[in-house]
Amino acid sequence: YGEVEQTLDDKDRIDQAARCMDCGVPFCHWGCPVGSKIPEWQDAIYRGRKEEAYYILHSTNSFPEITGRICPAPCEKSCVLAIHDEAVTIRENECATVEQAFEAGIVKANPPKIRTGKKVAIIGSGPAGLSAADLLNRAGHWVTVFEKNDAIGGLLRYGIPDFKLSKSVIDRRLELFVDEGII
Repeated sequence: YGEVEQTLDDKDRIDQAARCMDCGVPFCHWGCPVGSKIPEWQDAIYRGRKEEAYYILHSTNSFPEITGRICPAPCEKSCVLAIHDEAVTIRENECATVEQAFEAGIVKANPPKIRTGKKVAIIGSGPAGLSAADLLNRAGHWVTVFEKNDAIGGLLRYGIPDFKLSKSVIDRRLELFVDEGII
């Protein structure tokens, strides 16, 4: 099975990002479980700053290419535009931004420059475990992830069907994690 999700082309993505109003009170930000800085990266998309958009998106999310595919998008339900019109297609913009960043070679392993010398074990490699491993690794700790199943990924790998989340997307991010020092 192939993924059913389609990413937006450049023009549609920019048009959608332009609809973001950078509200005084960004309810979309409040609705986002990972606290994504939605108005900021929508503005970067609109201005054609692909690298900046990716880095803003990745600053609060360990794997935006996955959430851009599977998140139920409570941010869109919180979008002020949704009161009288359709919300900005935030989730689709997220997925398109990350995929373009991968294609452009923007997404690269970024191991911490300084290590604390501390070692941390993470039990379970689902979304929470992998996010914790990523954040602890970024802080400079040595992180080892333990998983009872045959492959890393937990619910992402074993609970979400391929038509919704291709396992190659998970594997691509896991390769980055390994290159950054997570084992």
